[in-house]
Amino acid sequence: MGVGYRLSLALSLSFAAVYCSSQSFRNSSISFPKSVSSSRPKASTSDLLSLLSTRSQSSKVNPNIADSLKSCLKFLVPPSPIQVSEDFRKCSIKHRDIKEEKEGVVNELIWWPPESVLELARLALDSGGDPDAIHRALDPTVLPVPDVEGCKESRCQLTRTPYGRCFISEDLNAYLEFLFGTIVARGPSVGLNVSLSRYDLFHGHLFIATNSCRVGILFHAKEYPAYEKEIFPYDMGFCQTGSNVEYDDSMNLRNILWLAPLPGTSGKDWVAPGVLVVLDANPEGIVYSDLIPEYVRFARTMYEDDFGDVVVDVNYLNVGKLWPEYQIFIC
Repeated sequence: MGVGYRLSLALSLSFAAVYCSSQSFRNSSISFPKSVSSSRPKASTSDLLSLLSTRSQSSKVNPNIADSLKSCLKFLVPPSPIQVSEDFRKCSIKHRDIKEEKEGVVNELIWWPPESVLELARLALDSGGDPDAIHRALDPTVLPVPDVEGCKESRCQLTRTPYGRCFISEDLNAYLEFLFGTIVARGPSVGLNVSLSRYDLFHGHLFIATNSCRVGILFHAKEYPAYEKEIFPYDMGFCQTGSNVEYDDSMNLRNILWLAPLPGTSGKDWVAPGVLVVLDANPEGIVYSDLIPEYVRFARTMYEDDFGDVVVDVNYLNVGKLWPEYQIFIC
């Protein structure tokens, strides 16, 4: 999440807890939750990751939880791929345009990414889930984060630190750009209309999952909804100033999960393909009731550290002056 977002929202929600039942909130376009049944066990992010893993792992998830979670999964890429050739996995995507790619090619790049991505996934497993193993894959060159879409005028520090880095592998950096582009291009197919901007989609949190050591990124869209007295009466700080992001039902879809292919524990085998899925946090579903903390449910925010060890933030920022020019900053 953006700098200060989590803390400021927690404080705002705590302060406004009583106000949430007022007439203005009842008039909101967002649906409100019904009481959650206590007849089933509570789901966890571990259940979600298992469901998106191997058949063996998914079969261990409580059937009721599994069915409820499946109803909240909106795949941007179909979940059942066929195997692709080793030559395809080694291809480069540095010069590929997501808008010009055929649907099948984009699917394959999610299921079985280029070698640079597979190497990172294997590195995480072989290191026992050590975040430093991924840190060592970063280029040591420090990249100052420039003014992004007028942030400085608003006194907004958009990133965790005022500087960032990139991965040593240019192909890996290009793949991160590809992920952002795929979310924007395919989001509308599941009801998620997003834009690459400092108020909407500009970042994700790269983590190494607990137990499985699987690499993933939790993207957050709709990061800074516009303040609106009757609909979203929350002050998110300087970075919210000037926002044109509407608070509506699409907020339910603001959490997007990418998982790298899962390596096997021996040799060079791979036991599960990559995944790109929107996690539907509508108030009637299990994602909302079980995976989002109560104090932040109005913002529909899942937290990356619930999935495992957070390694870095991946920012994709528009640093252009006269026309859009996007650049990766790892913070």
